[in-house]
Amino acid sequence: MSDTKQIQVSDLLSFQHVGPNLLRKTRGDKVIWSIVVLLALFSLLVVYSSTGTLAYKMSKSNESYLFKQVAFIVLGILVIYFAHRVNYTLYSRVSLILFLLVIPLLIYTLFFGVRLNEGSRWIRLPIIQLTFQTSDLAKLALFMYISRLLSKRQQVIKDFKKGFLPIIIPVGIICLLIAPANLSTALLIGATSLLLLFIGRVPVKYLLLVVGIAMIPVLMLILAAVYQHKDGGVERTKTESGSKLFARVHTWVNRVDNFMYGSQEADDDDNYQVNQAKIAIAKGGWVGLGPGNSEQRNFLPHPYSDFIYAIIIEEYGLIGGAVILFVYMIFLLRSIRIFRKCPYAFGAFLALGLSFMLAIQALTNMAVNVNLFPVTGVTLPLVSMGGSSFLFTCLAIGIILSVARNVEQAEGKLKKEQALAVEQEEEEPVAEKE
Repeated sequence: MSDTKQIQVSDLLSFQHVGPNLLRKTRGDKVIWSIVVLLALFSLLVVYSSTGTLAYKMSKSNESYLFKQVAFIVLGILVIYFAHRVNYTLYSRVSLILFLLVIPLLIYTLFFGVRLNEGSRWIRLPIIQLTFQTSDLAKLALFMYISRLLSKRQQVIKDFKKGFLPIIIPVGIICLLIAPANLSTALLIGATSLLLLFIGRVPVKYLLLVVGIAMIPVLMLILAAVYQHKDGGVERTKTESGSKLFARVHTWVNRVDNFMYGSQEADDDDNYQVNQAKIAIAKGGWVGLGPGNSEQRNFLPHPYSDFIYAIIIEEYGLIGGAVILFVYMIFLLRSIRIFRKCPYAFGAFLALGLSFMLAIQALTNMAVNVNLFPVTGVTLPLVSMGGSSFLFTCLAIGIILSVARNVEQAEGKLKKEQALAVEQEEEEPVAEKE
């Protein structure tokens, strides 16, 4: 009996050291770690509240989606932990291979991917029967690759052929391959890339040239929406296109039309979503209806993903919505702090590029929910219901924390060297007296 008690006590003592050991191995920016945990816990509340209609349609219980979200959060935090333990220089080495890999993946997705709402964005994995959005992987690969190029070409960055073209061509390739199925994501990637290039000392005149070229199709969409509104030809844009590359053009035009003029069509899905989101925000007021008391979750088509911010405002009010916005801004500021402290260019550009990507994605989701932008399929990072996008977001945060961990180690080493130098200076006068 005493032997069994001794074994149990020793086991308990060994398990008590597991938590502290993991915490000791967890490095990086503690504020970013806190933000991840805070948003993950908050997502449990909002996802559980907003999946009632989905559970009813799928003949499942709300608890099943809650447990699924818990599983994604646990898996996501493990992804962050293992990614942040990797030295970020490894991401520089694999960036070219990963970039070359995502190009055929995007082409395959465009023509043979899982189709939804006339767009092919997903690939179905045959073994585990899950789908993932290839644009999420492409974003990571692109920002790794252009961060590498920016760090290696700082000496010739002002040169158009040697510095600018080798960096902007990969950006153009990825955006062009994503745009036919997901124009909003392509525009966000392009805007974030240009912002990173600006910080990377690329001449403004080259960036303005790219912006001018990119604005041509955007202006064409706006003109098409204006013509459609004046002509009243809504049905004209709803005809099926024979090409998969242009199957979503009518959707883009209708969304711009709805955003600029509004739509009176009762069966207009985009306008219906916007109107229900407005009702949710109006009901929320300053303090909201309280957790789990949302009413518009029963009417919004995607209250757990694309329009989750409207549910947040309805349940937690404008104050709750402002707090979430403030949390993302703190995340961005902490990432900028990592950029400023990182001694090596690749790590600095990588952390900044990925943080810009996540912050701009969050701001876009919020802007769509409050009707400042046309409807897009962009989710709210770390808050929307888990999926491949959630895991890739966690991987991006893990890479940012990997850079922060190395910055922290470099600062610790510098402090030790300075302390050692001070000790040596204090010992020298004593040696002279002797």
